[in-house]
Amino acid sequence: MKALVLERQHELALREIQLETEPGPGEVLIKVHTVGICGSDIHYYTHGRIGPFVVDAPMVLGHEAAGTVVAIGEGVTNLNVGDRVCMEPGIPDSNSRASRLGIYNVDPSVKFWATPPVHGVLRPIVVHPANYTFKLPRNVSFAEGAMVEPFAVGMQAAMKASIKPGDTAVVIGAGPIGIMVAIAALAGGCARAIVADLAQPKLDIAASYEGVTVVNIREQSLKNVVSQITDEWGADIVFECSGAAQVWTDIADIPRPCGTIVVVGLPVDPVRFDVAMLSTKELRVESVFRYAHQYDRALALMGSGRVDLKPLISETFSFENAVEAFERAAEGRPSDVKLQIRLDD
Repeated sequence: MKALVLERQHELALREIQLETEPGPGEVLIKVHTVGICGSDIHYYTHGRIGPFVVDAPMVLGHEAAGTVVAIGEGVTNLNVGDRVCMEPGIPDSNSRASRLGIYNVDPSVKFWATPPVHGVLRPIVVHPANYTFKLPRNVSFAEGAMVEPFAVGMQAAMKASIKPGDTAVVIGAGPIGIMVAIAALAGGCARAIVADLAQPKLDIAASYEGVTVVNIREQSLKNVVSQITDEWGADIVFECSGAAQVWTDIADIPRPCGTIVVVGLPVDPVRFDVAMLSTKELRVESVFRYAHQYDRALALMGSGRVDLKPLISETFSFENAVEAFERAAEGRPSDVKLQIRLDD
């Protein structure tokens, strides 16, 4: 089949590649409709690696996907041919200790699409376990279905924050994940979310959501804005979604005493962090790696109409223009939030 293959760093090809096409027991065959471009896809394209994961052989990219079930394997009872679905891209070992504890997202043996050496889903069809394939609500499009994967990260962050009704959240970073974290925090009970970034076009998109206040940190001090809004008390929760190492220098100034910092962005460079401030304010620090048990909740919110992710889709490319789409994503345009590729016309 034809697929978008990362041959090596900086080299993409839309070419034929031999991949599985028959579902086994407990699996389904899915005709892929829409795939989102994730920051990790771009990082593999531009850097050839993410931490210990190195692209040392050709790999199909893409892990944010939705499509239609076209065949089912033996023993599958929760899905039927014709079902519109989205797919959770991480397949853990069901017998692992992490899975038995319900924390399969940190299972060391998890197989995750488009993470070396596992092929991704920028291809016409894919075989996937039925247990990690979810029906889309009737009012949720394929494009929105391909957004469930990044939104699940926001849902995981909101869960780890232990939000209480009426909390004030600060989200540092207005990329796709940052905005989705803000949306999830508001859906989870926060009264307001203060979103901070350098890129005004992204902030303008975030500001379109009710309950969001935006801060362009080129023009305003985030600490001062938070202090003013909270009567000098501080935010209940700070979600760090930018991955910028310098943010950590004074991040402890933003939360209130006994507040929470949730680490979502992954810094490439080492960070300097005020441990003394952490201690004297009794701050709680939580971290997020992907998600676990969030797809059902994300789809329920989207199906209810309480969460609308459509404003985050900046542009959709045809499969034939997939290389162009990645080149555009690698530019990092300030106005781009989420770029998608549509395979099924």
